[in-house]
Amino acid sequence: MSKNGVPDDMKNLGFEEALEELEKIVRNLELGQGKLDDAMNAYERGAQLKKHCELQLAEAKTRVEKISFADSGAASVEPMETG
Repeated sequence: MSKNGVPDDMKNLGFEEALEELEKIVRNLELGQGKLDDAMNAYERGAQLKKHCELQLAEAKTRVEKISFADSGAASVEPMETG
């Protein structure tokens, strides 16, 4: 498992793929069928997928925003200039 709490096998999983797998897990858990152990494992996997998606969204947000600091030390966030 990587240091951010996301398993190594998820590192190369794209956002859309991770979200799709997470949605599938949620649907299956909502059905309430299957063994308790399987449900617990699925829940744990879902929590890891959620974390992975959150990290990817945070990274994307950082890439499109520019943080600047005024002389007073106050921080402001501006859209990153493209082009």
